[in-house]
Order: sequence, then structure tokens, then C-alpha cells
Amino acid sequence: MAVRIGLVGLGKIARDQHVPVLNASPDFTLTAIASRNAALEGTAHFATLEAMLEGQPDLEAVALCQPPQVRFEAAKAALRAGKHVFLEKPPGATLSEVKLLADIARAAGVTLFASWHSRYAPGVEPARVWLAGRRLRGVTIHWKEDVRHWHPGQDWIWEPGGMGVFDPGINALSIATHILPPFFLRDAVLEVPSNRAAPIAATLDAVTEEGVPVRAEFDWRQTGPQSWTILIETEDGPVRLEKGGAELYIGDVAQPLPPEAEYRGLYDRFAALIAAGESDVDVAPLRQVADAYLSGRRVSVDPFEA
Repeated sequence: MAVRIGLVGLGKIARDQHVPVLNASPDFTLTAIASRNAALEGTAHFATLEAMLEGQPDLEAVALCQPPQVRFEAAKAALRAGKHVFLEKPPGATLSEVKLLADIARAAGVTLFASWHSRYAPGVEPARVWLAGRRLRGVTIHWKEDVRHWHPGQDWIWEPGGMGVFDPGINALSIATHILPPFFLRDAVLEVPSNRAAPIAATLDAVTEEGVPVRAEFDWRQTGPQSWTILIETEDGPVRLEKGGAELYIGDVAQPLPPEAEYRGLYDRFAALIAAGESDVDVAPLRQVADAYLSGRRVSVDPFEA
């Protein structure tokens, strides 16, 4: 029996990814939308999550696609109403609130899923399998894009809790924490425009327990070609993920991969968790960002206007 699910927030990511995947899914039926400013033809519409929960009492699950600063209250309301909850990335504005949501979900006996869509890029799992047991020499991450192209008019992303360049950068960290041995931050530099609260660029220098360096460079000022690359040097040669994990190279050889299906993978995982009565609340990528904010050096740079 398909799970009846409601979608909260109908912005670009919801329209481009969640809606088409849900409409094609055998595991879910999209029955309601909660959004103040947008509606979906043929689907029940409510202005708020609270109105949706009241108007659709047989709703079983909720997917939350609002900015992270407001997601905690929505997730708490849905969990306490007995609904399974899918959290868009990042799962929250702080580690503490995500931990509390996990506790609430456990007490309510429902599923909480902190989703990391980049882990479901087609090259990521083959890379993880190939790397298993191999000795690493170094890791370099370049995640550089033009914020004016990808996030036009999204002022929330520059506010406290919006994470700035870590909004895309956390995708790289979600892949790295999935395919690499555990690593921890040694140094970080956060470049913050003088008229913004969140960084426009960041450099993170981390290290694994065995001393392997992991360097990540994030920048939202990239023009021309965009860069979403993870290069891993091993004793058996290099492994390179390109285009956010859509392409995988072992040595210089492109590997055959299935078509992109990140959000299909996320919803398959969500369905499996609900069926098993389990949750998946991995905060490892968010912890890396929190460490950067905690111990990184903040450098003021020129004002930025989108």
C-alpha cells in the first residue's frame, strides 16, 4: 500500500526533484502540498503544515523542503502528529536540533530520514566499493559554482543558519564522509562578505586518523565552468568523481554508470526505513560544517550583491 505523503515547500528543488519522483514512485502517493506562495494543480493545497495536518488526517508522511532555519518546528509538529518525516539537506540549522528531532521520532515510533542526495549520485557507491581497503595518500575537493546562477534571490541562504557556501559544500562533505575513513578538521578559513552573515567561500584542511590530508575548497564566486570534483589519491592510483558524482574515473578511465537517480534513491531509502520501522539521521556532514564554524578563522571580504 503506497504511503500517503505531503510536501512542505514548493520551491525549485521540490518542483524539479521531489514532485516528479513522488509522482512516479510505487511506494508513495503525493496527496497534499503546504506552501504559502505556490500550489500544484490536481493536488490538495494548504497554506501551512498545520492546516495540512488538520485537513488531511490520514496523511502518513511529510517531506520538508523549506529553508533549514524553519525546519525544526515543522519537523517537530509532524513527528508529534505521528507522521514519518523526510528532511531535505541539510537536516537542520544546528546539530542539537537534529538530535532532538531524532529523540522525538524515537519516542513517537515514527521514521525520521536526514537525506543526503549527493550520496545517491551514480558514481558514489562504486567509488566507495573500490576504495574499501585501499591505502589513501590524499584527498582534494573542489566545489566551486556561481551562486547567482544556482540561488538567485534566495536571501535566507546568507542569513544565520543558511550556511552560505556550505549549502552546496555540504553535498561534497556528504560524499566524503560516506566513502572515506573518518576525518577531522585541523584548520579552516571562512570568507564572509562584509554585508552578509554567511561565508561565500571556505577552505577546510582535515586529516584522517592515519594522517591522510583531506583538503576542501568551496567557492560561490566561480564563473565559467562549474566545479564539483573529488580527487582521491591512493597507492593503487587516483579515483576522481566529477560533476558531483555523476561521473567516476579510476585512473583516467571513465567507468560505466547507471543514469542519475538521486532522489529516486532517497525515496526508495525512505520507503525502506518506514517499512522497517527505523530512522536514518546521519549528521556527519553537518558536523564537519559545525566544526568549521567553531574553529575556523573568519576573514571579511568585499560586499557581495547577488
